[in-house]
Amino acid sequence: MRAAIIGIGAIARMHARALRDIEGIELVAGCCRTEAKGNAFAEEFGCRWYPDAATMLRREKPDFVTIATPSGAHLEGLKAAARRGVHVICEKPLEITLRRIDAMRTIADKGGITLGAIFPQRFNPVVQAVHAAAAAGRFGRLAIVAAFVPWWRDDAYYGVGRWQGTAALDGGGALMNQSIHGVDALQWIAGATMSGLAPGENPVESVVAMTAIRAHDPARLEVEDTCVAILRFRDGTLGQILATTAMFPGQLRRILVGGRDGTAEILEEQLTDWRFREPSPDDDAARSLYGAGSSTSGGAADPMAINYACHTRNFAAFVTALREGRQPDLDALEGRKAVAIVAACYKSARTGRPVKVENPS
Repeated sequence: MRAAIIGIGAIARMHARALRDIEGIELVAGCCRTEAKGNAFAEEFGCRWYPDAATMLRREKPDFVTIATPSGAHLEGLKAAARRGVHVICEKPLEITLRRIDAMRTIADKGGITLGAIFPQRFNPVVQAVHAAAAAGRFGRLAIVAAFVPWWRDDAYYGVGRWQGTAALDGGGALMNQSIHGVDALQWIAGATMSGLAPGENPVESVVAMTAIRAHDPARLEVEDTCVAILRFRDGTLGQILATTAMFPGQLRRILVGGRDGTAEILEEQLTDWRFREPSPDDDAARSLYGAGSSTSGGAADPMAINYACHTRNFAAFVTALREGRQPDLDALEGRKAVAIVAACYKSARTGRPVKVENPS
């Protein structure tokens, strides 16, 4: 299958490396407006550069594209691909508003193309282990699910000329950009314990949130660098989110899941707690495989320090779905859920009130 990348920024190199690791996939091209950057990318990955998506799609005729443009420009990339009947897998978040995400869904459906989402933490083996334990009921009645992203980004990250920190292209700050992986992981894990959810229905019912700018220049930063939120899930489970890029020097991401019958804690890619009322013969193997001494990488201070192996698995699952002629498990409806939670948090922070999470119509 022939693949191409719309948008050659920092994340595009991660996409290119991930695609290179999938058997039967050829990266044929990438596009961006800057010739020097495009040519350097093309030379590095043995593909061709184009100055715009329309020309690239017309000439190369890829089977699918990945969208790696700034978050608030994903809709435009999807439109270009749909006009050519090219399938799309899109970097998180799918878009910066629910309205734009729903427009993407409509365009993909009318164009007869598949739209998949990128949330690589769903393909992190240790997160998958916790999700499987939740689905099996090992935690019992959940009490708390929490995600903590205590990261640091320096002033240059939000510097002049960069799209990060802008309302138009970032759509939000530490919550929308950095912590959305944790938001998605929480709803995915907790949702596994709930029966009867309709397709696309969010397991989070409502949120209360506060945001602030604490470590960066408010004259430059149009969005938050710090957010705390409380979530109420549809079954009564409570959730917590801490999202920040204002904590020097930055710490590893943490996920905590606990209930009447068990607790699990993840520190980036390590399982630091794994205890259940009813032990399983596989518990020791999980602790050995994912516990202390296992590999850990993360973007606590450097956004490019993140391991791309989970991107590879994310792409591979999408490619398998295309080859089998079915929707990927991580489709647009699934990708919408995290943004719906984030959007509710921002509305709560603006109004000072609890806000219901919007489900798709």
